[in-house]
Amino acid sequence: MRAGIAGWMFVAPALLVLGVFFALPVASALLLSLTDFDLYALADPDHLRFVAFDNYIELLRTPIFWKALWNTTYFVVVGVPLSIAVSLAAALLLDSGLARARAFFRTALFAPVVTTLVAVAVIWRYLFHTSYGLVNWALGHIGIAPIDWLGDPLWAMPTIIGFAVWKNFGYNMVILLAGLQAVPRELYEAARIDGASTWRQILHITLPSLGPVLLVVSVITVSGYFQLFAEPYVMTRGDPLQSTVSVLYFMFEEGFKWWNLGRASAVAFMLFLVILGATTLLLRAGRKRDLV
Repeated sequence: MRAGIAGWMFVAPALLVLGVFFALPVASALLLSLTDFDLYALADPDHLRFVAFDNYIELLRTPIFWKALWNTTYFVVVGVPLSIAVSLAAALLLDSGLARARAFFRTALFAPVVTTLVAVAVIWRYLFHTSYGLVNWALGHIGIAPIDWLGDPLWAMPTIIGFAVWKNFGYNMVILLAGLQAVPRELYEAARIDGASTWRQILHITLPSLGPVLLVVSVITVSGYFQLFAEPYVMTRGDPLQSTVSVLYFMFEEGFKWWNLGRASAVAFMLFLVILGATTLLLRAGRKRDLV
């Protein structure tokens, strides 16, 4: 009994912090999503009404919510495989015998992860500016007309995807590099003796050995990319033609532009269900392939 009490005393501070800063806000947001809490209720609590699931039903009838969900899904479906592919390519290069000054390049490639997102997004916005951006300046030297990267609905989201991949691939690269270094070198030596090419070694040794690591990286990246907000907020403000409005951006506008805090909380829990469904499918697919 004394050991049990001592154990609870040791974990009590951590449980208190989790309860105050996680469980309590989540429970409050859930209750808020079941009300019509808005600017009037903020001024006078008597205007607060319990509306049950009306906020969720109304969201399903709102076209901009579906537009935001489609934009976010497009960002995830394109951005996640591209980000993981770039991370894996960088990790393979750093793990190969061709790499020199590995510590320097590992630090340099990881640097975008630790840079301030807003500051870097502003720089990218100027790089892709239609009139005086460096990208269009370089394209002009090879005879390509200027492209309105952030003002054309066709190019705005791909530009944001490119930025997000550049900003985040270093994090997954470090995880994959650790996984690569755990693969027994004897497997590669045996494959080379049998005449296997580098591509076959990657296909039949590297990728199967990295299965659990790739699954973890996929879950982390999917859950993170569904929470797209800062990139469109800084670079495009959701434009052009709402082509870069994400679910979190829509939630931000509902909560802090129109002060519909009940609807904004409902958006948050709708996004939670989407992320939960996506990650559950990934984990089930991993179990079927014996990755976990």
